[in-house]
Order: sequence, then structure tokens, then C-alpha cells
Amino acid sequence: MSLWLSGIGVSRGIAIARVQRMHGGELDIPEYRLSPNEIEGEVVRFFGAQRRAKEQLREVRSRIPEGTPGDIAAFIDTHILMMDDRSITDATVAHIRNERINAEAALRRTRDALIAVFEQMDDAYLRTRRDDVEHVCGRILRILLKSERQLPAKAEHGEPYAIVADDVTPADIILLAQQQVAAFITEYGGPLSHTAILARSLGIPAIVGLRDARRLLRENETIIVDGEAGHVIADPDEQALAFYRAKQREHARHRAGLVKLKGRAAISRDGVHVRLLANIELPEDARIAEEAGAEGVGLYRTEFLYMNRKELPSEEEQYEAYARIVSAVSGTITIRTLDLGADKQVDSGRSHGPLPTNPALGLRAIRLCLKEPELFRVQVRALLRASAHGRVQIMLPMISNLQEYRQACAMIEAAREELRAEGRPMAEDVPIGAMIEVPAAAIAAPMLARHARFFSIGTNDLIQYTLAIDRVDDEVNYLYDPLHPAVLHLIRHTIESGRRAGIPVAMCGEMAGDPRFTRLLLGLGLTDFSMHPASVLEVKQIVVESDIGRLRAAVSAALDCLDPQELRDRLAAL
Repeated sequence: MSLWLSGIGVSRGIAIARVQRMHGGELDIPEYRLSPNEIEGEVVRFFGAQRRAKEQLREVRSRIPEGTPGDIAAFIDTHILMMDDRSITDATVAHIRNERINAEAALRRTRDALIAVFEQMDDAYLRTRRDDVEHVCGRILRILLKSERQLPAKAEHGEPYAIVADDVTPADIILLAQQQVAAFITEYGGPLSHTAILARSLGIPAIVGLRDARRLLRENETIIVDGEAGHVIADPDEQALAFYRAKQREHARHRAGLVKLKGRAAISRDGVHVRLLANIELPEDARIAEEAGAEGVGLYRTEFLYMNRKELPSEEEQYEAYARIVSAVSGTITIRTLDLGADKQVDSGRSHGPLPTNPALGLRAIRLCLKEPELFRVQVRALLRASAHGRVQIMLPMISNLQEYRQACAMIEAAREELRAEGRPMAEDVPIGAMIEVPAAAIAAPMLARHARFFSIGTNDLIQYTLAIDRVDDEVNYLYDPLHPAVLHLIRHTIESGRRAGIPVAMCGEMAGDPRFTRLLLGLGLTDFSMHPASVLEVKQIVVESDIGRLRAAVSAALDCLDPQELRDRLAAL
């Protein structure tokens, strides 16, 4: 009898394969006291394990084939750099010396403290970066414990197999992809986890957050993995196999057709030009985005310059980083100013007192920058200087009222006057826009649109704040619904407010890169989409096949439905 399981589908595609379970789970970490003459030897043992871990990751990186998307290598590069991060090494050595405990226990304390900080972060994307800490520290711990995780051997006779694990590191994914793994199923993780991002980049069907998967799925049994719907069917009958084999063939034809779209403009059947932009984090991502057909960058996050360090980045360091990324982008690049909060004490080493009860609603993003003007001034000066190297737009996060926007603009103008007096080169025109991710900003969009040069809708936070739920909280994330009527009305109101004021409105949240919502968003009037580069061709295909005029009429009628299920049915039929 077949067993049907559901998790979070994060990478499209169908796999029919045999289960190979990958064991890992919690490490049994001993703790014991050191004698005074053992302390320095233990420090040496820790650094030896750290060196070995870096060697392993460099070996993985050297095996990445030519032509592989650059964001895949970037994950490994990030973990190699984190191996030397002082927030890991210095803290661990301090625990060994000050508390006279063994290296494993010291590293566990460091790991747990860092993870606790990341889990307090209000930005769902940044919160998932706790996985980086877990993976980096876990690799060193396994070396210290002589308990290194073994990857499953390649299946005999080339038979496809699906990995079932508690979690999978970026290095594991890269090595397993070279063994032609058919799918990944993990018990933990979310749509923004590295497992999800890498699986999408590699085109491997993947499901995350499927609790008890290792217990429920037997070794070597045949399963069907639907990476879009998030379904797993164990021990399928012949009827199910035939149905999903047909879907596999259809998906393969679909993927082959996407390649033909690379050089084609995203113009709908009725002649509407839709701008497809990319969300990026590293200069290497700019090349990947351009290869995928993105016309520019709709979101460049700057938080990574501030994280995992005790001192704030200087103006010069920020300028060099921004100038590099701006020079690498051929189109317009929208750079979001610092979107961190007072809860992130690890990032700057400043003393903030106790953590807020609800950091998502506390002193963060533009609120923090306005309260600490020197922090904002340094970043803005660096951004304005970088504007000399390309077409830069500055985006202000978490704007909730016009006063915040105008105050931030006044501070940017003051920084511009300083640079002009110093004779520093910069662009004459750097548009300043507002990120619409707070319901108050969406409702007040007509007023904001009279002052902002552009809007960008951040759906991840807009949905969470509108529905009062945390989508990475397993207890309530079932309520996270992009199709909730309140969410759709706020999106439509924002787009229409921008249109009436004559300013562009983009969307840079996860919803923009999800092909399930593309027709809906086109029907709401959205013409600027910003997404992960791996989603560009998928969305472009839908755009070129759509008649936007007809979609706008259909969506307008659908939004008038009073019955939630009828609304969903109509939207699904677009």
C-alpha cells in the first residue's frame, strides 16, 4: 500500500528513485576539564581540525565542473571564509583557555551562541543563515570527534536514487550532484535554506521540512518525489508510476524549451515589456543573472558586510565592495540599505542591552539607521561614491510612514553635499525608493508615491506582517498565504498607487520568482519582477505566453469574489 507524505517543495521536477538514507543527526559531544598543561595542546588540536575542514572544502570546490553556475561555488567559498571567522575561532579558543574545557565542548558553546543570535533575527532570509554556522561548526566537530559523515555510494547499475537526510550541507549537495542524485528530501530547512537554493540552481527536485522522513521511508524502496507540490509517494502502484513518468517527460520538454528563451526579451503576446531583474548577493552573481537573461538587479542585500564581525565596516571597505558589484552589473542595480536590527549584537559589537521580545517589530532597518545616523551616513557615502561606476538606485527598507522616508532622504542629501565639497565623483542622479513591506506603507502608498522615485514590494515581510505570522515558525507557517485576499488587495493598491503617480513598482520578494503567481501578478499590473537568477527563464516563458490585457480583466473580476475558495479556484485557472 502506498504512503503519501507532504513537505515543502522547493525545487521543481519529478524524480522516481530508490531511497538512500544519509545518517547524521545530533553529535554526541563530550565535555571534560583540562589540566593547565593540556590547554595549549587542545588549542592546537582545534586549529588542526579547522585546517583539515578547510582542506576538505577546497577539495570539494576543486571538483566543481566548468560551466557550473557561480552561486554554487560561492556557497563553498562562504564556508571556507567562515572557517577563519574570528567570531568562531576567537570565541572557541577563549572557551578552551578560560573555562579549561575540551575543543569539542568549546566549539559547541560558540556554535550555540551564534545560532541563538541568528534565530532572533527578524529577516527570514537572514535567519536561515544559521545553517551556515551549523554546517561550518559541524564539519569541524566531526573531525574533532573522528566521526566524519560518509556520503552514500553511487547506486549500482546507474539506478537513480533519492537522498533522505536530516539536513544536507552545500558541500554534500555538490558531491552528490556529481553522483547524479535524483532528488533530496530533508527533515529540516525551508524555502530559503541553502539546500533549497542549491537544488534549484542544479535543477534537482527537492523537498524540505518533511519531518520523520528517515523513519517513514525505508532504505531502497521506490519513491516518487514531486518537488513542486512537495509530495512524496512511497511504494507507488503502476498507475501512479505511469502518471508521474508522463509528468517527468513533460518537465524535461519544458526545461529544454527554456534554453531557447535566453536571448529573447520578456514581451507578452499583446506587446507589454516586462522587466525581469535578479536578486543577488555577490559580484559573481551578476554574471549568472546576466546569463539567465536578467535586465538588471532589483535587490542587492548589503547586510553581509556587517555580519560575523565585531567592528563596523569602514566607508572605504563598503565603497570597494559596492563599486565591485556596481561595475559588474550592466543594467540598473537597486541597493537596499542596511536591513539589520538592534537584536544583532554579533554584527557590530555594540552594546544594545537585552534582546527585544519581538525583534521583527523592533528597532531594525530604517528605524535603526535613523536612530544611529553615523551608521547610516557611512553606508550612504559609500553608496553614493559607488554610483560613479554604474546605474545605482538606493532602496530604503521597512518604511512605514512618509516622515521616515523624508528624514532618510535629507540624510542622503547631506551626505551628497559632503562628498561634493570633498570633490568625490558620484552620479548626478541616484533615485531613492521605498520598500513596501509594512501594511501601513502599502495603505499609505498614494502619499508615499508622491515623494518616492520608485517602490519595491517585499512580499516575504508584507505577507507575514499582514497575516501576523512567522513563516519560519513550524507552529504557524501553514497560515502563510500569498493568495490571502488582504495580501492581494495590498499588492494591487501599491501597484495602482505607483502607476497613478508615474513611478515604477517592482516586486523583489519570493512571490516574484514563483511561476505559480506570475500570471496573477501580471494581472495585478506588475511589470517589474526581481528574483533569484535561477527563476528568470521560468517566469519569462510565462510572460511571453501571456496576454496581459486579458489577465488584468480576469484578475480584477477574481478579486471581487467574496468566497475565499472561489477566489483561489479562479486564480488557479488563470
